[in-house]
Amino acid sequence: MKNDNIKYQLKGLTLSELQQLFKGLGEPKYRGEQVFNWMYNHLTTDFSEMLNLSKALREKLSEKFSLQSLELITVQDSPATGTKKYLFATQDNHKIESVVIPDKDRNTLCISTQVGCPLDCKFCATGLMGYKRNLTSAEIVDQYLLAAKDYGKKNITNIVYMGMGEPLLNFDVTLKTLSIFTSELNKGLSRNRITVSTAGIPEKIKLLAESGLRVKLALSLHSCFNDIRSKLMPINKKYPVEKNIEAIKYYSKKTKTPIVFEYTMFKNINDRDEDIEALAKICNQLSCKINIIPFNSIAHMNPGGFGATLEPTPHERINEFAQSLRNKNVTVMVRKTQGDDIAAACGQLAAKNR
Repeated sequence: MKNDNIKYQLKGLTLSELQQLFKGLGEPKYRGEQVFNWMYNHLTTDFSEMLNLSKALREKLSEKFSLQSLELITVQDSPATGTKKYLFATQDNHKIESVVIPDKDRNTLCISTQVGCPLDCKFCATGLMGYKRNLTSAEIVDQYLLAAKDYGKKNITNIVYMGMGEPLLNFDVTLKTLSIFTSELNKGLSRNRITVSTAGIPEKIKLLAESGLRVKLALSLHSCFNDIRSKLMPINKKYPVEKNIEAIKYYSKKTKTPIVFEYTMFKNINDRDEDIEALAKICNQLSCKINIIPFNSIAHMNPGGFGATLEPTPHERINEFAQSLRNKNVTVMVRKTQGDDIAAACGQLAAKNR
């Protein structure tokens, strides 16, 4: 039996979808542009505020549609770095987290694409949550809109799909939200400031290349050797290093976009001289840079097995490692740990779910 009380979600719809929706309601297509502007630029969560729509239309929309997919539960501030962590609840009471990371010339919002994660990377707290479900386009976009409302839309300059979950395992929805973020009507965001981070799903990387969106791509590499990478990231058994390197070469060539390699360093595991040689060999084959990330503790999740044995590489060795790569003409950035005092640093996101 049909439930006429269900309200359908407008957030997460692309411009073309909004235009078609209003056409179906007997309204001119430009109403879709107006609502797009209210939702994504003015951060509006109430139809009554959409003053260039008639009162009758606003009331009609309010009866049939919703503008809220997430509820902001808490905001935590890091006194040490100014990092902000947002805890959201979905309408079915799952919890997800997003983080704003401040830097000198940018403020980056790290958004989630899944509730938990199925990949079980041994250095990531999210993997220890298990996997619940994919997020909807509304829930992904709402992380940005609600954080922007708190932090200031103009102050969020970058978006990275590097929160909870693997974006390319929620591929169609990830693509849809990228389309929203990179729309010409969406003011303040540029495709050059949006990065999709993946553990490596080669066929999806190629499909992303063919989408025409041309956002930045980051591969969580962490080791060039399959035996080590498979211990750190079990997905490597299905998608080994060679297949991912082939895919990112295709992406870089197709989109004319440099690749970012994320490389979390672990003591006596991937910080050896042979790791330097292997990284340099890969990096000399394409336009790229390496972001070296110190390992952030996931002790708050009580990891077992191999994950419990992981230790961070000492800072002295990280700097030496980075300089050795630079001497081989590799562009390297050593990232500072930010937000670890509130469990908001890279690899630490893990909301408690029901």
